[in-house]
Amino acid sequence: MNAHSPKDTSRPSGQRILALWFPYLGTERILRQRLGRSWRLQPQAPRPPLVISHREKNAQRIAALDEQAERLRLKPGMGIADARAMHPGIEVVEADPAADRRLLEGLADWCDRYTPLVALDGADGLFLDITGCTHLFGGEKALLDDLLARFFHQGFDVRAGLASTPGAAWAVARFRSPDIVEPGAEEKMLEPLPLAALRLESVTIAGLESVGLRNAGAILRSPRAPLARRFGAALLARIDQALGRIEEAISPRLPVAALSVERHLAEPVGLIEDIERLVLLLATSLKTDLERRGEGARALQLLLFRVDGVVSRISVGTSRPQRAPAQIARLFHERLAALEDVLDAGYGFDLVRLSVLAAAPFDMAQTDLAGDVLQGEEDLALFVDRISARLGTEAVHRPVTVESHLPERAVARQSYAMTVGATALRVMPAAAERPIRLLAHPEQIEVMAAEIPEGPPARFRWRRVLYDVVRAEGPERIAAEWWLENVESPTRDYFRVEDAAGRRYWLFRQGFYGEDKAGPCWFMQGLFS
Repeated sequence: MNAHSPKDTSRPSGQRILALWFPYLGTERILRQRLGRSWRLQPQAPRPPLVISHREKNAQRIAALDEQAERLRLKPGMGIADARAMHPGIEVVEADPAADRRLLEGLADWCDRYTPLVALDGADGLFLDITGCTHLFGGEKALLDDLLARFFHQGFDVRAGLASTPGAAWAVARFRSPDIVEPGAEEKMLEPLPLAALRLESVTIAGLESVGLRNAGAILRSPRAPLARRFGAALLARIDQALGRIEEAISPRLPVAALSVERHLAEPVGLIEDIERLVLLLATSLKTDLERRGEGARALQLLLFRVDGVVSRISVGTSRPQRAPAQIARLFHERLAALEDVLDAGYGFDLVRLSVLAAAPFDMAQTDLAGDVLQGEEDLALFVDRISARLGTEAVHRPVTVESHLPERAVARQSYAMTVGATALRVMPAAAERPIRLLAHPEQIEVMAAEIPEGPPARFRWRRVLYDVVRAEGPERIAAEWWLENVESPTRDYFRVEDAAGRRYWLFRQGFYGEDKAGPCWFMQGLFS
């Protein structure tokens, strides 16, 4: 079991970047769909070369191709008509950039097994910051060999380069794969490579070649000032990035967890019961780190890495900071129970990781005079967390007060987790009696008779039923919020009334007699016990 935190930039050891390039990503996506994920390991029947096309300047051109089409000397950018004229037997499929992007993001998810710092590189590449992670896999070469072997078994031809800078790693992946460049050897590695290894624009490459500079070594040996004057500062920036003279940061596509614990499995598991046992073990290991930091988890994520490359992410939240392993395991039990029908274990999970996505200071439990822990709100929070894990974070709400004079707007519903620790914005005076049931929206009633001009109704009709008022209290005047702009809400006079059967109601009159020929409107606001 390994536990690690995100990369610490204060470490004396240098940065190490692993660049991955998938030269046949588009065609491999199609072949994996047709022949299965491990199509490279299976005997293959003869098939035509595969070409992917896209429209460019009112012409269909090659966007990507497989190895067979590449051996026919077809190249990206070539017109489809010319390619068919040269080789009529090729198969042409329309490009689907969105599907290719989803596949690349899935590969990035899978690479989380090596490091949480994974970034996308264009439409066919990845950057992995593996600084401080290689010892978990037996060193840089062992990590690289393991990654390449796993990708091959998943049906991908991947090129890899490992160096101290993203620029150098990128160059190795595309021109010297697979290779590992030792720190400080970037310039020697770049010298024999073509100009494209410096990630230059095609226009810049053409200009450099026109003056006799045909490889990276020629650029590195040339005076910098003339290069900058003729080809711009971007050329020097690319050189300095590749050599590590200026920093080039990579941005992880997903937030990096504050804490993570994981377990590599010799035999893949697929049963929910086995996963729950692993969660309990991981939560126990996580507790030590949380205690050391004086924190509790507010959001946790369980990552399940399938042997065929698919990654499942299962998240739960807590309304209070939590670090008790049994409670964390119980939350994931509820979540896994809700996902049992949709969680596909495939050939099993060979890596399980539990991460803390958000943490908060952990307050020790309060005890009474006998030393027993006071439960109360704690038990309610645990109950809400279990319900939310199974049904979602919006399944449980609690009322919270809002700064508003109008009763229907004075209380709002919020997710329980959002209201924990919040204080009421306004407390109703004790003398103001309110009904136990407040209608979501006031309902208009028909008043047959009322004491004019300020009195309560003597008889009214609500929901087609006629009520005779025998007792009444009021009025209680409530006006609109004066601090809000563009608020058009007439003043209300509220009355508590009781009918002949003893039922009590909360009514209000909106407006005053004499203001309008039609008179004021009456509404039902709530019901007392």
